Amino acid sequence: MTSSVDFDTVLPDAPPQVNMRKVAVASVIGTTVEWYDLFIFATASALVFNKIFFPSFDALIGTLLAFGTFASAYGARIFGAALFGHFGDRLGRKSMLLISLLAMGLSTFAIGLLPDYASIGIWAPISLLTLRLIQGLALGGEWGGAVLMAVEHAPKNKRGLYGSWVQIGVPVGTLLANLAFLAIAALLTPEDLLNWGWRIPFLASALLIAIGLYIRLNIHETPVFKETKANEPQVRVPLLEIARKHWKQVLLGGVATMSTGSSFNIIVAFGLTYGTQTLGFSRSVMLSVVLVSCALCIVLLPAFGALSDRFGRKPVIIAGIVAEAVVAIPMFMLMDTKSLPLVFLGYGLLMTAFAANYGPIATFLAELFGTRVRYSGLSVAYMLSGLLGSATTPIVTTALLSWTGKGSSVAWYMIGSALISLLALLLLSETFKQDLKSTPIKTK
Repeated sequence: MTSSVDFDTVLPDAPPQVNMRKVAVASVIGTTVEWYDLFIFATASALVFNKIFFPSFDALIGTLLAFGTFASAYGARIFGAALFGHFGDRLGRKSMLLISLLAMGLSTFAIGLLPDYASIGIWAPISLLTLRLIQGLALGGEWGGAVLMAVEHAPKNKRGLYGSWVQIGVPVGTLLANLAFLAIAALLTPEDLLNWGWRIPFLASALLIAIGLYIRLNIHETPVFKETKANEPQVRVPLLEIARKHWKQVLLGGVATMSTGSSFNIIVAFGLTYGTQTLGFSRSVMLSVVLVSCALCIVLLPAFGALSDRFGRKPVIIAGIVAEAVVAIPMFMLMDTKSLPLVFLGYGLLMTAFAANYGPIATFLAELFGTRVRYSGLSVAYMLSGLLGSATTPIVTTALLSWTGKGSSVAWYMIGSALISLLALLLLSETFKQDLKSTPIKTK
């Protein structure tokens, strides 16, 4: 589906040594590392953290506390977006990407070395929470910078395609995270997994971080940023500028993106718990379902990104949001049959809807803002969506299942999230013909 992509296209307004192959690879590798680090935490939260760091609580409360620690990073992401966005808009995109990647990597590696609750008591979950917050700060700066490196380098008629390549980091990172846990679950006994095996995926992230840093050191600053910095006065405090003049784009952009976090977390976090604890599938089987659906998403994301270059961002995103709402109830009906082929089908349907929504959304958010505040505006809007959607989804869905005992209650939650995002998106104007150097577009 992506064989026609010419990654060797050299941009006419970029330095000769800069080509889209290098930019695309750097964007994918970096975001893959960041999302791998986050999703091994999410997977560990669903599978082992309730026993390791919250063992004095019953199973449900321990799971809620583990997911609460998982969700805490989403608040930190807002601060990270503001912090890295400020310096990214003033100093450049590249330096912030290197700093954020290093911060994420060190905190993830440190989690792999943490003593458990039995060893140091309450300091174990406190330390876990602290490192999780550092992860959130790092991702708050990472994602927006990676999007801008791709979108601001890309030709105007391929911004949606190259922006979608940044999004591939989410399913690839998730696939690697689940593959890591699938491998250790197959090789280790449950006791060894709880005692020390869960640490391996966290410690192994050091290799990915080294690769990511090496690749990102060999890319250049975006031509759009360099031209703007040379020819226009800089905004002294970008966050205040977007708060005064572009708050509608930030708020509506964040809400419009909310359903991507809800649907994806239902696939990779809640679905894993629901499949193992309620439906009785083994941990390995459910991890395999997640792996296959993530592989499907990797193929679909650039396809939908390319479609947004042809038909516009909003039509493709709207189709994805509507599809999320439509397939929500059928997905849980298919899962409740306890037939593995039908579980795969349900996951595939929801992942396809998610890919249509998520593929073009990065470029769409980037195009809402002018160059001088784009890093800040894009990052804050996206991290706001994570706070509204991804952060709350594991807690809300776990609570809904506990209260009702039915997966359909979670489906209705996903439908509500999709409808709210759709309304916000309809209040924003189309962006795919927008010149990145021009004034930010207005809301309707």
